[in-house]
Amino acid sequence: MNQPVGSRVPQDPAADLCKAGELQWLVGKPKTEIPVPVQVVNRRVACTTCAITEDYSPYRLNIFFNERTEIVEQVRCG
Repeated sequence: MNQPVGSRVPQDPAADLCKAGELQWLVGKPKTEIPVPVQVVNRRVACTTCAITEDYSPYRLNIFFNERTEIVEQVRCG
């Protein structure tokens, strides 16, 4: 299940269980600007072409960056 690359803001703010909306400002920024989380349990940072598990968790924050440019392309739950 591939998602299109780009920012994705949930249509229903109540459905933003991973708080992806709060980090949409990262899209277009270098991956070095990704803040270091206090709890890393529900956060995944990966390149857009990297292999990742396909299990879905509405509480997991996914931050995807371009491996070549190291620019953040997408912030979403899942």
